[in-house]
Amino acid sequence: MTIRLPDATGALRAYEPRREPVAVTPGAAFTSRTVFSAAHVVADPFADVSPDSPAAVDWDATLAFRRHLWSHGLGVAEAMDTAQRGMGLDWAGAAELIRRSAAEARAAGGRIACGVGTDQLAAGTLDEVRAAYEEQLAVVEESGAQPILMASRALAAAARGPEDYLEVYGHLLRQSAEPVILHWLGPMFDPALEGYWGSSDLDAATDTFLEVIAAHPDKVDGIKVSLLDAQREIDLRRRLPQGVRCYTGDDFNYPELIAGDEKGFSHALLGIFDPLGPLAAEAVRVLDTGDAKGFRELLDPTVELSRHLFQPPTRFYKTGVVLLAWLAGHQDHFTMVGGLQSARSLPHLARAYELADGLGLFPDPGRAEERMRNLLSTYGVNQ
Repeated sequence: MTIRLPDATGALRAYEPRREPVAVTPGAAFTSRTVFSAAHVVADPFADVSPDSPAAVDWDATLAFRRHLWSHGLGVAEAMDTAQRGMGLDWAGAAELIRRSAAEARAAGGRIACGVGTDQLAAGTLDEVRAAYEEQLAVVEESGAQPILMASRALAAAARGPEDYLEVYGHLLRQSAEPVILHWLGPMFDPALEGYWGSSDLDAATDTFLEVIAAHPDKVDGIKVSLLDAQREIDLRRRLPQGVRCYTGDDFNYPELIAGDEKGFSHALLGIFDPLGPLAAEAVRVLDTGDAKGFRELLDPTVELSRHLFQPPTRFYKTGVVLLAWLAGHQDHFTMVGGLQSARSLPHLARAYELADGLGLFPDPGRAEERMRNLLSTYGVNQ
């Protein structure tokens, strides 16, 4: 049986869904790489909210999805941009998410790291930015999770140059109880972060970033790089101090970066591993055996889907991520906090379904097809 899907021109074409999912099984943590999946939040579809209201979260479904990721050996990167930080989820909601997920991680024996930012602050002075970071760092540390120092819109607006980044990050690293992950998020993910680290020249910004790390190598577990530039990430990881990891955040080039080369490799902290979780875990276990070719054979075919979801405007990739979670049966609806389910076109969503189905990502392909038919019908597409 076929399903009619709209293409980029709006024309309908026939697609025949696959009948069987890819065969993967849950398993233990990995031995060769440290891998986090940034995880989305599930909205409460019955909450009476407006786009300006605080996010209404379905906590049961949200935490169940984290247990799904942990069951496959993946760590969870919590309250990151995949969870719609700054795009529907405010700091109050993020703080509750951090506390709940950290408690769930302890119960499940799962690894968790949580985002520390300044999103309780729209704008402010450097002192106010520092205080906002400190408040969030305290919440994450008290929860027992590893902190991820996220890029700050408020710091990008307040900083006068590289010296302000050195001062703020140096202060935070000196007071952190345990080593943190530093997150460099490019402006393709958040336009307000243009010129981060004090310069729009990426070479100059990289030098400042490395200066922060070099001054506090004992307080930096690793860096997450989300610039969608594979060679720049490779060059950067080769300049890191001994013992500081590079976690790729490159959703365009992750297979080659994780596989690595004769001079090293990247670990992973990726939003695309939200929908790819079981398949990505299977691939990393193959890599654990030393089989880089087998790893690439499993993961390379997923890049087309990832590049589709993360196409410009990249910050709206979350819409495709949540669509696939619904189609896969991890939640009962395609509703997002802030109404972000409307951020991508129907042809974009249809292509996401087709690519994910082709990879065998849906545990129940028949259910995914039925749900896609229902979505199409709300747009007036009759099968």
